[in-house]
Amino acid sequence: MKTGLKLAGVGLAAALVAAGCSSGGAEDNAPKAKMAGDKVVVTLMSPADADTNMDTNTVTKVLSDKFKIQFQFQTTTMDGAPAKEKRQISLASNDYPDLFFLIPWVDAFTKAEVQRLGRQGVAVPLEDLIKEHAPNIQKALDTNATLKGMSVAPDGHIYAMPQWADCFHCTYPDKLWINSTWLKKLDLPMPKTPEDLRTVLKAFKTRDPNGNGKADEIPMISAEGDSTLIAYLMGAFSYDPVGANNGVRSLLQLNGDKVETPIDKPKWREGLKYINSLYQDGLIDQASFTQNSDALQAIGNNPKAVQIGSSPVLWPGIFVQIGSKDGRDKQYDAVPPLTGADGTSYTGYNNPTSTGYTFMLTNKSSKEARVAAIKMLDYIYTDEGQLNTWSGPENVGWVKPAAGDTALDAGTDPMYKTKPAAEVPKNTGWGALAQYNNTLAFRNAQVVPKDIYSEEGLERRLFEATKLYEPKVDKALVFPESQVWIDDTSASELATLKTNLDSYVNQGQLAFITGSKNIDTEWDAYVKGLDGVGIKRYIELNQQAYDKSK
Repeated sequence: MKTGLKLAGVGLAAALVAAGCSSGGAEDNAPKAKMAGDKVVVTLMSPADADTNMDTNTVTKVLSDKFKIQFQFQTTTMDGAPAKEKRQISLASNDYPDLFFLIPWVDAFTKAEVQRLGRQGVAVPLEDLIKEHAPNIQKALDTNATLKGMSVAPDGHIYAMPQWADCFHCTYPDKLWINSTWLKKLDLPMPKTPEDLRTVLKAFKTRDPNGNGKADEIPMISAEGDSTLIAYLMGAFSYDPVGANNGVRSLLQLNGDKVETPIDKPKWREGLKYINSLYQDGLIDQASFTQNSDALQAIGNNPKAVQIGSSPVLWPGIFVQIGSKDGRDKQYDAVPPLTGADGTSYTGYNNPTSTGYTFMLTNKSSKEARVAAIKMLDYIYTDEGQLNTWSGPENVGWVKPAAGDTALDAGTDPMYKTKPAAEVPKNTGWGALAQYNNTLAFRNAQVVPKDIYSEEGLERRLFEATKLYEPKVDKALVFPESQVWIDDTSASELATLKTNLDSYVNQGQLAFITGSKNIDTEWDAYVKGLDGVGIKRYIELNQQAYDKSK
């Protein structure tokens, strides 16, 4: 593994020079087309799971006939590290495909990589191809300012397309799920303020709500990789920015057009003091900051007793099995954002889609291959194409709504009903490879049962819960990370600064919460230490990029 990475790092620059340095029109210096009968050969690199053979996949066959493409797949794993390594080695060895067709959370390109490959002539500009052959993509770019901002590089070219997979409940991730059954048993109202929550958590800890006569209830618990504990509780004191990358919090917010950070402000300190007070009272389980989601699930699914009083995570399936035999998963409901003593009430806002770049035509592709590939992508941008590629053909992966079916958004006409996974043959759809225009309107048109606590009604449960959080977002504070392009010459410095700052902030906050550092006497030193780790330079670089993006 290390040898391959070293090869990729050493050989990449030379290989890219050999590949050519033009970043002109899409037809400049295009190789001669390779044909297989009446079909143009297109080589693709894509990830695939163990149940998927892209060469024999149902959707592959359908699109091959529809767009006269002879696909030649170079498949990688769904494990991000080896998938990215194979991608890098292909570039370093000058043996890369006509088309990189990737999945955002597996092996997508970053903005810095897109700019570099575009400048070096490896990535073919797409804007002219889109204008001439892809009206649906063009419409999406013209009507979705965020998508356009994500797609167009600072030099005006579109070197690669990101996916747009709009996940409403993911856009507001900082939720708290509480055991409503326990609230009712103890005759407690849903908490509205930080002190209300403290009262509830103390009651969970001391009043035996699970009724087994043991003091085994856990008032609040989370897992390290999936936790929104700090973010949810901080919302009653300060805005806690989510950022554009899944699982990695942002450090930035906007004050007008000025880029700032909230993490060194007095309100942030107040929030940490409150969280520390809950921890010191034994209301936050110590394992919340160290255990993984498997350990959290084991507690949530303990067959001997329901133990979890509340958990600050994206959705309940992280801490309890959805469809549990004893129905315990139905006990949990979302707590709306808390309101602090001064009226502060925020929730985090995530970019509504993944930010990586997944469709990139290279200078290895012929003119004919480029046109066929962009027409295929344009089809995926239609509702019909989205359904038939994402989940599989009609009556195989999805069916039309029946009389009485209700869309996820009750104000929307239902468009489709996905079939249960167990009923769909393996190797049918392209799944996450094809989520290019999975808009909120499209997602909201799916048929979902009205019973939010049924396993099939989960999407509605999350939809309705998220409606409680949506009003508490102040989008004026949101730093538009997904639309801001950092110059690739600064990307390495910025990435190093972010890594160092994340480590410093995470360690410092944990120390204040657990009490290993005294927030009353050591806060000023902590804030001063941010300067030493580079917070000012980090903000400066992001300010420059933000100003250019406008």
